Amino acid sequence: MGVSLTQSAAKHVAGQLVTRGKGLGIRLGVTTSGCSGMAYVLEFVDEVQPEDQVFEDHGVKVFIDPKSMVYLDGTELDFVREGLNEGLQFRNPNVSAECGCGESFTV
Repeated sequence: MGVSLTQSAAKHVAGQLVTRGKGLGIRLGVTTSGCSGMAYVLEFVDEVQPEDQVFEDHGVKVFIDPKSMVYLDGTELDFVREGLNEGLQFRNPNVSAECGCGESFTV
C-alpha cells in the first residue's frame, strides 16, 4: 500500500522545502511516546538512508524506515485548516485508538 499525500499536503510540504532552501522530501516515522504509546515523527530529509522506503505523491517524496513502515502502511497525509489552526493530519488505517489530545496513538 505505502504512504500517500493529498495534493494539499504535497503543496504545503513543497512550499516548506522551498522556504528551507534544501531537502529531498520528508521523513515520516513513529516513536514510543505519549499517553497512547506511539507518536508520529516528521523531519526534513537531506540524505537518503540505504534502508529507506521512498514514496512519491504529487512530486513530493516521503521517506520511511522499515521499522516505522509496519505502523504507517496505508497512511495518507493531508494538510488541513480548521479556523485559526492548520497542520498535517494523519489518516492511518492501522490506528486502533488515539489519545484525547491527538498527539499519540495505539495500533
